Amino acid sequence: MDGTDDTIPMRRPDPDSPEGRAGAATVVPAGPPTGVRAPLDRRRILGAAIAFIDRHGLAALTMRRLGAELGVEAMALYRYVPGREQLLDGVVETVIDELYGDPDVHMEAAGGWQDYLQRLAHGVRRIALAHPEVFPLVATRPPAAPWVRPPLRSLRWVESFLTAMTASGFSAEAAVAAYRAYSSFLLGHLLLEVSQKGVPINAEDESEGVPGTGTDLSQYPLVVELEDLLSRDESAAEFEEALENLLERLEGVRRLGRVPGDENGFTS
Repeated sequence: MDGTDDTIPMRRPDPDSPEGRAGAATVVPAGPPTGVRAPLDRRRILGAAIAFIDRHGLAALTMRRLGAELGVEAMALYRYVPGREQLLDGVVETVIDELYGDPDVHMEAAGGWQDYLQRLAHGVRRIALAHPEVFPLVATRPPAAPWVRPPLRSLRWVESFLTAMTASGFSAEAAVAAYRAYSSFLLGHLLLEVSQKGVPINAEDESEGVPGTGTDLSQYPLVVELEDLLSRDESAAEFEEALENLLERLEGVRRLGRVPGDENGFTS
C-alpha cells in the first residue's frame, strides 16, 4: 500500500431532510402510528390522506381509495370531510400545523427577527422535504383569507410573522413587504426543489420519467463533460445563501421603514 486514502468521503445528509433530522422524530405525526387501530375521526382521516399522497402522489387520491386505506367505505368519510376539496384544505392545514410541533421554530422573535425568519424558513423547508408530494398543494390551495399568500397559510402564523417584524422595528408597510418577499422566496425555492425530485407542481403535470431518455447528448459536449458538477445536489447550501441574501435585503427595508419606489413590494 502506498499510504494514500482513496476513500470517497460520504456526503452529510441534508440537515432539513427527514434523514438529517433522524427520521420523523422531529415532525409531529398527522395521525396515529401505522398499525394502530383508532376510532375514525377527522385527524385520523387527514393523517391517512397525507400518508397516501406521500406514497402515491396527489393525483391518485380519491375518497374511495382513502376509505380503502382506512378500512371503511368512502361514504363513512363524508361525516368528517364533506368532499375531496374540503379534504385537500384539511391536508394543507395539517401539514402547515407541523410547524407548531417543530422545536426549532419559534412563534416569537425572542432571538431577533433574523433568527425568527431563519428558523421559520428551515421549518417550512423541512415540511417540503418531508412531504414533497403535498407541498405543491400547499402552494396552490386558496387560503382562508384571500389576501394571505402561501406557504404559511395559517392566519396564526401570519399574525406571528407580522408581530415579530413590527416589534423589531419594521413599519407596517415594510412588514407586509417583508412577508411578500419572504413568501415569494420560500415558494420559488421550495417548489423548484421538489420539482427537481420529480414531483408534479400541479395535478395536471406528469412526471417525465428519466430525463434525457432518447436525447442525442453529443450536441451538448459541455453538458456531458460537466455532468458530475451539474448533478450535484447543492439545494441546502443554495437555500441558505439565498435566505441570507434575503435577510440582508430586509434589514435595509427595516432601516428605511418602507420599500423605496414600490408601495406594493420589492422593486426588481
